[in-house]
Amino acid sequence: MSSKGMVYLVGAGPGDPGLITVKGLECVRKADVLVYDRLAGRDVLSRARPEAELIYAGKSPERHALRQEEINRLLVERALAGKTVTRLKGGDPFVFGRGGEEAEALYEAGVPFEVVPGVTSAVAVPAYAGIPVTHRGLASAFTVITGNEDPDKEESDIAWDKIGAGPGTLVFLMGMGNLPAIAARLIRHGRPPETPAAVISWGATPGQRTLTGTLEDIAEKASAEEFTNPAVIVVGEVVGLREKLNWFEKKPLFGCSVLVTRSREQASDLSRAVEELGGRAVEFPTISIADPPDFEPLDRAVAAASAYRWIIFTSVNGVKYFLDRLFKSGGDIRDLKGVNICAIGPKTRDCLARYGLKVDYVPSEYRAEEIAAGIRGRILPGDAVLLPRADIARKVLPELLEKEGARVDEVVAYRTVAGDGRREEVRRMLLQGEIDVVTFTSSSTVRNFAAMVGDDLLPLPDGVKVACIGPVTSETARQMGLPVHIEASRYTIEGLVEAIVRACGR
Repeated sequence: MSSKGMVYLVGAGPGDPGLITVKGLECVRKADVLVYDRLAGRDVLSRARPEAELIYAGKSPERHALRQEEINRLLVERALAGKTVTRLKGGDPFVFGRGGEEAEALYEAGVPFEVVPGVTSAVAVPAYAGIPVTHRGLASAFTVITGNEDPDKEESDIAWDKIGAGPGTLVFLMGMGNLPAIAARLIRHGRPPETPAAVISWGATPGQRTLTGTLEDIAEKASAEEFTNPAVIVVGEVVGLREKLNWFEKKPLFGCSVLVTRSREQASDLSRAVEELGGRAVEFPTISIADPPDFEPLDRAVAAASAYRWIIFTSVNGVKYFLDRLFKSGGDIRDLKGVNICAIGPKTRDCLARYGLKVDYVPSEYRAEEIAAGIRGRILPGDAVLLPRADIARKVLPELLEKEGARVDEVVAYRTVAGDGRREEVRRMLLQGEIDVVTFTSSSTVRNFAAMVGDDLLPLPDGVKVACIGPVTSETARQMGLPVHIEASRYTIEGLVEAIVRACGR
C-alpha cells in the first residue's frame, strides 16, 4: 500500500458557506492539512478538525501570501509525507482558480488527487444580486471572462471584437482595476454605451454590495462608491431584472454578522436560522460538552431510576447522557415506567419524545424558578427527585424543590468545559467591526467568552450588540461587564433569533 497521501482540489463556492458541496465539506472535515485562499470563507474553515494544520495561501491585489510555485510545492510535500491535503479555493478550482496548474504539479510528482467542483461565482454572485445570467427573451448565452488581463499589453487573449459585437451576457471576474478599460473596449467593439451593467462586490456574503448603471457610467459610479475586488462585473440586458429579482439583499438579517458562542455540537440550529435570514453566522464555540469525571454516580442513579417520583431534565445534553448510560447498562425506556418526567423547554421535550418518552410537564418559562413553581403541589414531602445535569448548573432548582419537602439527588451527567474557538481570529473581527451581534445561550457561554477574548475587549467595541437567551444569562453578562442590548422574550433559539431580528433587522 502506498505511503503517499491524497490531495483534494476543492471549490468552496463564492461566499455563502451553504454553497459548498456535500463532498467538498467532507474533504474539509477529513483533511490533515487545509491550504486555503482569501475567498474560502472562514465559516467553512471552522468545519475543519481542531488538530488540522491550516495554511493560508491567499492572494490579493496588494499581497500574495505564497507564490503559485510555492503552493504547488507545498501540496506535493505534504502529500508525499502521507497527509490528506485539502486545497480549498473560492468558487470553482478550474474557473480562473489555477486549479489546473496545481493538478499538473501533482501529476508530475506522482501524487494522487481528486477535483471537487465548486459553485462558480460567475453564476452564483449575479444570482445573489437578482441577476440571472440567462433569461428567455434577453440572453440565451453567457461568457465568462477574466477581468485581470493587463489592459496595456499589445496582444490581448480576449476576442474583444467577438464579445463586443455578439449577443448574450458577459461576466468578468476580478476586474475592478480594469473596469474603465473593459467598458471602453466593449463600447469600441460594438456594445451600445447604454447597455446595462452591474458590479457586485463580496457577493453571496452579508457584506454584498451591488451597483448598477450602464457601460458608459459604471466605471465612474464604481470609483465614486469605492468598489474593490473581489467583484463580479455583469454586462447585458439581464441586469435590468435586478429590480424584480433582488431577493438576497431584502432578507431581514442581510448585512448582519452574528457570533455564535454555543458548543460546536449545538451551534448548527442558531447558525442555520441566522443564515436563512440572510445574516452571517460566525461560530466561536466557547464551551464544549465532555463526559463526567466519573460515570459511577450517574450509573447508580440510572439503575435506581424507577425509585424516583420525578426526573427533571434541564437540557438536551442531560437527556442524551442519561439515556446513553441507561441503554449501555442493558436497560430501556420501560425502566422509567411510572416516573414523572419534566423537561425545561421544547427542545428538551422533543429530544425525549424521539426516545419515545412522554413528558408530564414543561414550564411556560424555561428556567429553574418556573419549574419549581409549576410542579408545586405535585411533589409530596419525601418524594424523590432526580436531576441529571451539568457539573456547573445553578443550585436554585434543588434548593427550591427541597423547600417543598422533596428529596433531591443531583448527579453530574456531563461536564461543560472551555471550547476550542479560534480566539485570535474572533478578537480581530471584533476589533475591526466585523461582528454586529454576540449571542449567549447560557451563563457558561458568557463566562468562557469573557475568559477567551480577554479583559481588554470588555466591554465590547462600540457597535457590537449583546443578545441573551433569557434573564439568567443576561444577569451573568452584566456581571461580566457586558451590557445587554437584546433579550429574548421566549427563552429558546427561535425566540433569540426573533429578538435579534426586531433589534437589527430590516
